[in-house]
Amino acid sequence: MKIALFGKKFDDALMPFLEKLLSFFVRNNVEVLAIRPMYEFMRRRGMLDARLRIAPFVTILQETDADLLLSIGGDGTFLESVTYARGNVPIMGVNSGRLGFLSEVSQDDIEAALQSFFDGRFVTSKLDVIALQSMDGEVIDFALNEFAVTKRDSSSMLTIHTYVNNEFLTTYWADGLIVSTPTGSTAYSMSVGGPIVHPATPVFILTPIAPHNLTVRPLVVSNDVDVRLHIESRGRRLLTSLDGRMHLCDTNTCLQIKKAPFNVRVVQLPEHSFYATLRNKLMWGADKRN
Repeated sequence: MKIALFGKKFDDALMPFLEKLLSFFVRNNVEVLAIRPMYEFMRRRGMLDARLRIAPFVTILQETDADLLLSIGGDGTFLESVTYARGNVPIMGVNSGRLGFLSEVSQDDIEAALQSFFDGRFVTSKLDVIALQSMDGEVIDFALNEFAVTKRDSSSMLTIHTYVNNEFLTTYWADGLIVSTPTGSTAYSMSVGGPIVHPATPVFILTPIAPHNLTVRPLVVSNDVDVRLHIESRGRRLLTSLDGRMHLCDTNTCLQIKKAPFNVRVVQLPEHSFYATLRNKLMWGADKRN
């Protein structure tokens, strides 16, 4: 068994968990890869047992590199881990953050979760990914949660002429527009009034940010469409974001969003479900009457 480790924040508070995890790997004869900053952190702290087979990695993982990638952190860490796993390696999120829709496994439950994985007691969910393209078809970036275009400063709103499969939809006069996957429906899109959608639903969600026209509402469309945006603004530059990765673009530009040609594979354990996550994380039903 080969397991890759990914994380972004390393400090003394994380050391007991990492020590427990590495000890589990030694007992179960697991070969380990660790993203280089994490590997160097563990090396400096003297945590690399001589019996542990471990090496650093810095590039995109291939199917032969690992059977599983453990993302240790919050949902932001999980989203960044996707850039290394792509559709090649399934991901299990271990939550050391706060809300944790994607990072579902608690640190206390990690050994039981890994044992379930070793025993084959899990399912792999395939989550759709958004690709941002230039009009000549070049892929600029991709996102598991959402693409967002926003104004760069506080001066003037954006004018976003929106087309779905080459058919004109509407013009949004707004601070920005979010095109979200169902996975991202509980992230930025939800915070500006978008609907919550089950991750297995094959749709995109178009949610305007602070639209000037109050009759404009979020729209759900099939994810097999091309969404094209012609964007105008009095400002010289605008900001696009894909899962928090920022790109500056010129105004009066045209962008195309479509479903990426790969899925992200996420390990889901029997005791975890989307509906249970909604109840726990959003505290649905947290009322004395229940």
